[in-house]
Order: sequence, then C-alpha cells, then structure tokens
Amino acid sequence: MLELLVCSLVTVLPDYLYRRFAQGKRLGQEITFFTVWYELRWGITLCAVLTVSLITTVFFFHPSTKHVASYFRTVTILPETPGRVTEVAVVNNQSVEAGDLLFRLDDSSQAAAFETAKARIAEVDASLSVAEIDLEAAEALIDQVEASLEQSRDDLARNVELRERGSSAVRETEIERLENLVDRKEGELDAAEAQKAAVEENINVLIPAQKASAEAALEQAQAELDKTVVVAGVSGRVEQFSLQVGDYINPVLRPAGILVPTEFVERERFAAGFGQLTATVIKPGMYAELGCLSKPFTIIPMVVVGIQDVIPSGQMRPTDQLRDPQDQQRPGTMTVFLEPVYPGTTEDIPPGSKCIANAYTNNHDILHHEELSTGRWLFLHMVDTVGLVHALILRLQMLLLPVQTLVFTGH
Repeated sequence: MLELLVCSLVTVLPDYLYRRFAQGKRLGQEITFFTVWYELRWGITLCAVLTVSLITTVFFFHPSTKHVASYFRTVTILPETPGRVTEVAVVNNQSVEAGDLLFRLDDSSQAAAFETAKARIAEVDASLSVAEIDLEAAEALIDQVEASLEQSRDDLARNVELRERGSSAVRETEIERLENLVDRKEGELDAAEAQKAAVEENINVLIPAQKASAEAALEQAQAELDKTVVVAGVSGRVEQFSLQVGDYINPVLRPAGILVPTEFVERERFAAGFGQLTATVIKPGMYAELGCLSKPFTIIPMVVVGIQDVIPSGQMRPTDQLRDPQDQQRPGTMTVFLEPVYPGTTEDIPPGSKCIANAYTNNHDILHHEELSTGRWLFLHMVDTVGLVHALILRLQMLLLPVQTLVFTGH
C-alpha cells in the first residue's frame, strides 16, 4: 500500500492535474467513477507498472523475512539404563549446576554385583596368601630333599671306596640299594623344584591375572552402579520434569524431562530464513534490522555475519526408495546468521522468540568508483533510496504488531 501511494504521486496525480487544469475536466462532472478508468488510464497504467517495479526492486535488493529466531539446544534427561525411580532430587523449573543429583534408580541388582566383585577380589588376595605359604613349604621341602640326597650320596661314595679297597664289609647289594636311593632322592628333588616353580607361576602370573580380571569386574560393577545415579551434565534449568518415585524410566521409550543449558545459549546470534531469490544479494557484512514479538516497538540494528552454504530442503538420507524432486513440497530458504551491531541489545530477548528482519543492500563503496557509468550510478542510488520504504514498512509492522496480535488474532 505504501508503494502504491508513493507511485500514485508521480503518475496518477500529474495525470489528474493535466486533465483538470489543461483540459478542464472536473471530478463528478467529466471525471466520474465510471469514466475515471478511461480519463486517467495513462496515470493508472504507469502507477501499476511503477508500483510493481518498485515492490520488486525493494523486496529483491532489500529482502525481508518473518522466519527469524534465536535457537538454543536442549539436553534430554535420560538414564543410561532402565529402572524404577527410588529418589527424585529436583523439581520442575529448578536451576541446577553440572554434577547435581537429579534422581536415582533402584540399584539392588547393581549393588549385589558390586559386592560380588569385591568378594572375588578378597578371594584372590586370600589365594595369594595361601600361595605364598605353599611357596615357603616348597622351599622347605627342597631343603629337606637336598639334605637327604646329600646324605645318600655320601653313603654311596663311602661304600664304593671301601669296595675298591677290597674290604669284605661291603656287599654289592648295599651299593645297589644306595644307588637306587640316590636316584629316588634326585627324583624327589626334581619334583620339589617343579612344585616350587608351579607355586611361583601361580604367584607371578595366574593370581595377578585373576586379580586383574576381578578388578575389571569390580570397575564394571561400579560403572553399572553409577548408572543408577542420574546427574546434570551441564548447568541449566530443568523443564517438563514430572518424575515421581515409583516411575519406570526407559532410555528409549520414556525420557524424564529436558534440561535447557545456560552456557550454550547464543543470545547474540539469530538465524533468519530468506528466500532463495536473495542468494545473489545477501552477503556477509550486510546491515539489517530486527524486530521481535517479545520486544515490541523496538528495532534492533543487525549485521549479517554468515550464510549457510546449503539449503535445508535439499537434505536427504539413504532409503530404499529413489527420491523424486517433484515430491519436494517447499523450495527451502537460505539460512542467514545475524548478530547485533551494538553488543548487548538482544540480551533481553528470550531465545526462541519469533522475529522479523529486513536486510539492506548498501552500495556506498561502489558509488565512489571512478569507472562507474552514469546509468548504473543512478540505478544504485535508486536502490539505496528505496530501502527507506522497506525500513518504514518494518516500523509500521512493529507498531501494528501488538494490535494485530492481541486484537485480531487473540493470542
């Protein structure tokens, strides 16, 4: 409407003044409701053409969008294991710090597994003490066998020496008995040393491996026990939290609530969805203006800090069906990131607020180029000038927004 009024001032009004003062035609006489379409045909036609051209120029070089918001992420409150709630430590809308207890699950089976793992470690430690005693016994047995073997060897050597001297006191059967005794003692020594080696192997290899396995089982049991205690991973506010003692929680089917972090909310950055026709116009560094429902009657100067290089409507995931482009419902928008020119001006806008934004083409640097032609110089001046129309429209929208929202929609 504003564009139509502006264009009529330079088209319809001059045509009417010419008809009135040059041709003498008057309203209500020659110019009536039925003849105005013929008498002012040149002005009306030029007004329609100029209005369409102006609207196209304004919305192309100074794009606007109603799809602007400050996005924030949420953290789903879920346990790592299913279970029944035995304790609830927070209430809905409560602020929590990272590491604060949220709720506990029934840990009877996990606690039993933990105690079993602890008992297994105590059992392994006891077996180590027994093995050390067995090692001492094996060493004592070796000493005993070595002493007996030494005595048998001495007796055999003495009898052999007497036989060589031709003594009649030595019998051949006695020498054979002593030789057999030495062989038996040597076998007993080998058996005692093998027994000692087996005990040492248990102490150095088997028992440490058993203890390591028991400690790993204890750590696993401790990890499973810790899963029954659900704490806040980040600082934030608990929302949609209606958990009660006795509820059964499943990490797949039923979450406990939502945690809205405080340190990861980007209050200074807004994401705006502009039409694809503006892809060649919007550039980083371009100035913009923002108005939000949560802060009426206020226009905030913004600047374009980034443009997403893909359009979300083209996203796809592998499925068992080929994608048909004609099934795409919406063309998708360009995601443009805006930040305030003056830091702190958007701090009081709640994240997630619905906003509208205008972006303005600025040709100030190009207009000072020496090789710029006159026609292009006039065109760029016109482009920068008509941006005022869009700025006025945004201010009218923000002025009428409370009335439109509260009176006509009732929200």
